Amino acid sequence: QVQLVESGGDLVQAGGSLRLSCVASGIDFNDRVMAWYRQAPGNERELVASISRGGSTSYSPSVKGRFIISRDNALNTMWLQMNSLKPEDTGVYLCQSPGWPDYWGQGTQVTVSS
Repeated sequence: QVQLVESGGDLVQAGGSLRLSCVASGIDFNDRVMAWYRQAPGNERELVASISRGGSTSYSPSVKGRFIISRDNALNTMWLQMNSLKPEDTGVYLCQSPGWPDYWGQGTQVTVSS
C-alpha cells in the first residue's frame, strides 16, 4: 500500500520559516521524481517545487530563492524548507510522486499571518 505522509505545517508569522516533511512507503522512492504542491482556498493546485531522482531541483517563480526542496533516498523522505514566508504562501501543502499512477499525500496546512 502506497502512503505519502506530510508533516510540519503550522501557523507562522510573515517572515518566519517552516520545514515540511514527506515520508513515503510502498513505492520505490529512489526511482521516483517527487514534488510539492499547494492549494489555497478557491485556487487551483499549484506546483511549488520538484526534485529528480538524482537531486536536480525546480521551483515555481513565486518561491524561488525562498524555498529549498531536498530528499534523502535512504530515508524515503523529502523536505521543503520554507523561508521568508508570506501570507500568500498560505495553503495546504501536498506531497506528490508523479508517474503512472500519480500518488498524493493528504496534505499539511500552512498558515502565514501578516
